[in-house]
Amino acid sequence: METRQTGPVGRPRGFDVDEALERAMLVFWEHGYEGAGLAKLTEAMGISTTSMYAAFGNKEELFRKALERYTEGPGAYLTRALEEPTALGVATAILAGTIRTTTRPAHPHGCLGVQGALATGDPGRGVRDLLAAWRNNGCSRLRERFQRAVDDGDLPAETDPGLLARYVTTLAFGIAVQTASGVDRDELQEMADAALRNWPLL
Repeated sequence: METRQTGPVGRPRGFDVDEALERAMLVFWEHGYEGAGLAKLTEAMGISTTSMYAAFGNKEELFRKALERYTEGPGAYLTRALEEPTALGVATAILAGTIRTTTRPAHPHGCLGVQGALATGDPGRGVRDLLAAWRNNGCSRLRERFQRAVDDGDLPAETDPGLLARYVTTLAFGIAVQTASGVDRDELQEMADAALRNWPLL
């Protein structure tokens, strides 16, 4: 059943904002920021351009909302992984979550946060900067978790938490790129297992 949302002037919008945002997220995920034209977005969302602007603002604002949805939905494995009791468990869960999320048959392959705006012109600079900050935030959260592991004696005292966090996130981002290139889940898992075999590596 369609949910009718109330617009800014009190009139019913006549479409499910949550569902429209979900569809926009999938378009951005599959095509990237620049590849997701307004016609492609509004067709997938089932609304007019006017309705899109009224509900979500411009394309960049729509992308920001879609990235938030991605972070809280498909990308939520990071937050769950940080709660693992050991640093190795954290790293293992992050790589497993990356593989699982980027290879789901019903979803686009790759990662919205990694590939959404790797190559954009000047109009897409804000989105490119947004995604760089998104990736750096994930790395910072992981560094803080690894620092706690050092403090708790779970990692050797000489471990560099920042370097280890950058290593794990770089591997996760690489997995996302490889997935988009057609590498299958089993091969990706073998690579992740090999990378963590001599933990801690740094």
